Amino acid sequence: MAAPQVPTYWDYLKLDRLLDLQSGLGDDDASLMPDELHFIVVHQVYELWFKLILRELRLARDHLAAPRVAEETVPHVVHHLRRINEILKLAVDQFRVMETLTPQDFLGFRDKLTPASGFQSFQMREIEILLGFEEAERATEAVAAMQQVKTLAAATPGGHLAMERIAAAGQELTLRAALNDWLYRTPIHGSGPQDPGDAQAVEAFLHDYLRALEALQAEQAERVLETQGGDRSTVQCRVAQSAAGARAFLLAEDVDAPLRPRAQRIRAGLLFIESYRELPLLAWPRLLVDTVVELEEQLVLWRTRHARMVERTIGRRMGTGGSAGVDYLDQTTRYRIFTELWAVRTVLLPRRSLPALRNAGAYGFAR
Repeated sequence: MAAPQVPTYWDYLKLDRLLDLQSGLGDDDASLMPDELHFIVVHQVYELWFKLILRELRLARDHLAAPRVAEETVPHVVHHLRRINEILKLAVDQFRVMETLTPQDFLGFRDKLTPASGFQSFQMREIEILLGFEEAERATEAVAAMQQVKTLAAATPGGHLAMERIAAAGQELTLRAALNDWLYRTPIHGSGPQDPGDAQAVEAFLHDYLRALEALQAEQAERVLETQGGDRSTVQCRVAQSAAGARAFLLAEDVDAPLRPRAQRIRAGLLFIESYRELPLLAWPRLLVDTVVELEEQLVLWRTRHARMVERTIGRRMGTGGSAGVDYLDQTTRYRIFTELWAVRTVLLPRRSLPALRNAGAYGFAR
């Protein structure tokens, strides 16, 4: 009888295979130009981090997508999302390693990459899709670049895999959709979507909140006029515009009429969690919301840092894939996915101005 194989560090991590994957287009890394190994390793490490992000993202999404998310499940969602955030922070810092590659050193092997481009990172596309980024929101140049990717994909086995992965991700439930379903079910003053009179409860909450917000804005306007002076009509006009913006957001006036009641309840649920976060059963939900905001913030910082690294290395020349290079990357820094989570911060009230909480007992821990 053969002796059981003893596990080793190098076998468990398959280091022989892993360390044999840095040859680029050649047979081994000995044929690489100076600094080319550095370029390959940094980008492979990014792709390994992306792989882990995808795993954590799907785990968080699956927890949140249950028809009923138990209170004890929310910390598990936060746990997976926090891991993604820490990875993204590390990914931002990793550009410091990339920037040890000087412009002249990169130009020595840059032409070998054409038409390869970071835009062809199908794992980054998967991350965007699973988060809930809509294709219609992409920059026009990105849409054209994707067509080029599809053309290249038809000629290579790796390209076929990339397109299959992207297509499959497009059929999955997104984190944004799962989050919205969860927010939609948020009890507001103890009332859930399935309860009789829920629509009236939500309407009353939003009405009371908007009235309190308008009163606070008027008070702040008077304070500005008393302490700083200025034209009263101008200040009042700004207050009116702010009030109209808050009303439009909370009443989902930007959403098509058939979908408006659902959108209103999602935004009301989000607002309720943010406003009454000190209640025991809202503490973890509020932390979940803030962790999603941090995730998108880190993704924006990653895109911004990426653009600056590229500008530092190649200036504003055309990208290897034919894109506008830095100009295109700068456009991506304006992408937003969880727009409601950012927008609600504009309409938050201080605790002293919040409408009176009804049915507070529904939000306490059972004893």
